[in-house]
Amino acid sequence: MPVRGSAHPSCHRRRALGLALAAGGVMLAGMRPAAARVGARRLDFYSVHTAEKLAATYWENGRYLTDGLREIDYNLRDFRTGEVHAIDPELLDLLYRLRLAMDYDRPISVISGYRCAATNAMLAARSNQVAKNSYHVRGMAIDIRLPGRELAALRDGARALARGGVGYYPDSDFVHVDTGPVRAW
Repeated sequence: MPVRGSAHPSCHRRRALGLALAAGGVMLAGMRPAAARVGARRLDFYSVHTAEKLAATYWENGRYLTDGLREIDYNLRDFRTGEVHAIDPELLDLLYRLRLAMDYDRPISVISGYRCAATNAMLAARSNQVAKNSYHVRGMAIDIRLPGRELAALRDGARALARGGVGYYPDSDFVHVDTGPVRAW
C-alpha cells in the first residue's frame, strides 16, 4: 500500500510544472489570479440591518480603487436615512489589517458605519454612550463583530494595532473602531 506523499519525484515536478504553466497562461490572458495581484486589499461586509452583502477590492497595485471605494461607501451608508458619505480609506486599511491579524476571512458584520448628523443626534439623545461629535459622522468609524470570534478577542486585536479608537460594547455585542487618536474604552 503506497504511503501518502510517496509519489515518484518526477510526478511532483510534472505537477509543479503544470501548475506554473497554468498560472502563466492565466496571466498572459490578462486575467490575474488573486494571489498574483500586487498588494490587492479586499474587504467583505454583511450589514446586520439591511442584510446586504459586499465583497470589494478597494486597493490594488499601490492605489485606492474608485469603484471599490464607492461600493464600500454605499454599503456603509446611514441605513436609517440612506445617506451616503465617503468612508476614510485609513479605516478600511485598519479593518484589512485587523482581519489579517485575526486570521479572519469571512464577512465583517457591520452594525453601524457612516451616520448622518441627524441620526447621530437622535442616538446621542437616547444614550450617553453615543458621542455627540462621533467619528461615525465623518466616515471614520465603524461598529462591527466577527461571527465565530470572541468579542473580547476582536477588542484585543484592534487595541494591539494601535491605529485609533477602540470601544468595547459587550452588552450590545459589538466593537467600535475608528481612525481618531489612539484610545480605548
